[in-house]
Amino acid sequence: MGKGSFKINGLAGLSKKLKKNASMDDVKTIVKTNTAELTAEMQRESQIVLTGHWEGKKFVKPTGATKRSITMHMSNNGFAGHSGPKTEYAPYLIRGTRYMVKRDFFLPPLRKQKQKFRSDLERLMQ
Repeated sequence: MGKGSFKINGLAGLSKKLKKNASMDDVKTIVKTNTAELTAEMQRESQIVLTGHWEGKKFVKPTGATKRSITMHMSNNGFAGHSGPKTEYAPYLIRGTRYMVKRDFFLPPLRKQKQKFRSDLERLMQ
Protein backbone atom coordinates (compact mmCIF):
# COMPACT_ATOMS: atom_id res chain seq x y z
CA MET A 1 0.00 0.00 0.00
CA GLY A 2 1.44 3.39 -0.98
CA LYS A 3 2.18 6.41 1.12
CA GLY A 4 -0.83 8.50 2.03
CA SER A 5 -3.31 5.66 1.74
CA PHE A 6 -5.39 4.11 4.46
CA LYS A 7 -6.62 0.60 5.08
CA ILE A 8 -9.51 -0.72 7.11
CA ASN A 9 -8.52 -3.84 9.00
CA GLY A 10 -10.91 -6.54 10.13
CA LEU A 11 -12.46 -7.22 6.76
CA ALA A 12 -13.46 -10.74 7.81
CA GLY A 13 -15.84 -9.44 10.48
CA LEU A 14 -17.06 -6.70 8.18
CA SER A 15 -17.65 -9.18 5.38
CA LYS A 16 -19.61 -11.52 7.67
CA LYS A 17 -21.84 -8.70 8.90
CA LEU A 18 -22.35 -7.33 5.39
CA LYS A 19 -23.35 -10.73 4.00
CA LYS A 20 -26.27 -10.76 6.41
CA ASN A 21 -27.43 -7.20 5.72
CA ALA A 22 -26.42 -6.23 2.18
CA SER A 23 -25.03 -7.53 -1.06
CA MET A 24 -21.37 -7.21 -1.92
CA ASP A 25 -22.36 -5.10 -4.94
CA ASP A 26 -23.51 -2.42 -2.48
CA VAL A 27 -20.03 -2.42 -0.94
CA LYS A 28 -18.41 -2.10 -4.36
CA THR A 29 -20.69 0.84 -5.13
CA ILE A 30 -19.73 2.58 -1.90
CA VAL A 31 -16.02 2.03 -2.55
CA LYS A 32 -16.28 3.31 -6.12
CA THR A 33 -18.39 6.34 -5.17
CA ASN A 34 -16.11 7.35 -2.30
CA THR A 35 -12.97 6.91 -4.42
CA ALA A 36 -14.47 9.10 -7.15
CA GLU A 37 -15.48 11.75 -4.61
CA LEU A 38 -12.00 11.69 -3.07
CA THR A 39 -10.38 12.10 -6.48
CA ALA A 40 -12.62 15.05 -7.37
CA GLU A 41 -12.03 16.72 -3.99
CA MET A 42 -8.24 16.34 -4.29
CA GLN A 43 -8.35 17.90 -7.75
CA ARG A 44 -10.50 20.76 -6.44
CA GLU A 45 -8.20 21.30 -3.44
CA SER A 46 -5.10 21.30 -5.65
CA GLN A 47 -6.58 24.18 -7.66
CA ILE A 48 -7.07 26.17 -4.45
CA VAL A 49 -3.71 25.40 -2.82
CA LEU A 50 -1.35 25.38 -5.80
CA THR A 51 -1.46 28.99 -6.95
CA GLY A 52 2.01 29.42 -8.42
CA HIS A 53 5.39 30.43 -7.05
CA TRP A 54 8.20 32.93 -7.35
CA GLU A 55 11.48 32.08 -9.07
CA GLY A 56 13.70 35.01 -8.23
CA LYS A 57 11.76 38.10 -9.25
CA LYS A 58 9.52 36.29 -11.72
CA PHE A 59 6.14 34.75 -10.78
CA VAL A 60 5.49 31.35 -12.37
CA LYS A 61 1.83 30.44 -12.91
CA PRO A 62 0.70 26.87 -12.15
CA THR A 63 0.49 24.52 -15.13
CA GLY A 64 -2.19 22.19 -13.75
CA ALA A 65 -0.02 19.09 -14.19
CA THR A 66 -0.58 17.97 -10.60
CA LYS A 67 -4.37 18.31 -10.92
CA ARG A 68 -4.35 16.30 -14.14
CA SER A 69 -2.18 13.62 -12.54
CA ILE A 70 -4.67 12.94 -9.73
CA THR A 71 -6.51 9.86 -10.94
CA MET A 72 -8.44 6.97 -9.48
CA HIS A 73 -7.86 3.25 -9.95
CA MET A 74 -10.04 0.38 -8.79
CA SER A 75 -8.54 -2.99 -7.84
CA ASN A 76 -9.28 -6.17 -5.90
CA ASN A 77 -12.38 -6.83 -8.00
CA GLY A 78 -13.87 -3.44 -7.06
CA PHE A 79 -13.27 -3.72 -3.32
CA ALA A 80 -10.26 -1.35 -3.29
CA GLY A 81 -9.96 2.14 -4.68
CA HIS A 82 -6.75 4.13 -5.09
CA SER A 83 -6.51 7.85 -5.71
CA GLY A 84 -3.64 10.32 -5.67
CA PRO A 85 -1.20 12.41 -7.67
CA LYS A 86 1.21 10.70 -10.06
CA THR A 87 3.73 13.50 -10.58
CA GLU A 88 7.13 12.71 -9.11
CA TYR A 89 7.33 16.05 -7.29
CA ALA A 90 3.93 15.72 -5.56
CA PRO A 91 5.42 14.58 -2.21
CA TYR A 92 7.44 17.82 -2.08
CA LEU A 93 4.27 19.86 -2.62
CA ILE A 94 2.37 17.92 0.05
CA ARG A 95 5.07 17.85 2.73
CA GLY A 96 7.14 20.90 1.77
CA THR A 97 10.90 21.26 1.87
CA ARG A 98 13.27 23.40 3.85
CA TYR A 99 12.94 26.03 1.10
CA MET A 100 9.21 25.67 0.41
CA VAL A 101 6.15 25.64 2.66
CA LYS A 102 3.85 22.65 2.35
CA ARG A 103 0.83 22.94 0.11
CA ASP A 104 -1.19 19.98 1.29
CA PHE A 105 -3.99 19.15 -1.11
CA PHE A 106 -3.93 15.47 -0.14
CA LEU A 107 -4.65 14.96 3.58
CA PRO A 108 -7.59 17.37 4.19
CA PRO A 109 -9.80 15.72 1.51
CA LEU A 110 -8.63 12.27 2.66
CA ARG A 111 -9.66 12.95 6.26
CA LYS A 112 -13.11 14.18 5.22
CA GLN A 113 -13.70 11.30 2.83
CA LYS A 114 -12.51 8.72 5.36
CA GLN A 115 -15.26 9.80 7.77
CA LYS A 116 -17.88 9.68 5.01
CA PHE A 117 -16.68 6.25 3.89
CA ARG A 118 -16.95 4.84 7.41
CA SER A 119 -20.43 6.29 7.88
CA ASP A 120 -21.56 4.85 4.52
CA LEU A 121 -20.33 1.38 5.52
CA GLU A 122 -21.92 1.65 8.97
CA ARG A 123 -25.23 2.71 7.38
CA LEU A 124 -25.01 -0.33 5.10
CA MET A 125 -24.45 -2.68 8.05
CA GLN A 126 -27.54 -1.49 9.96
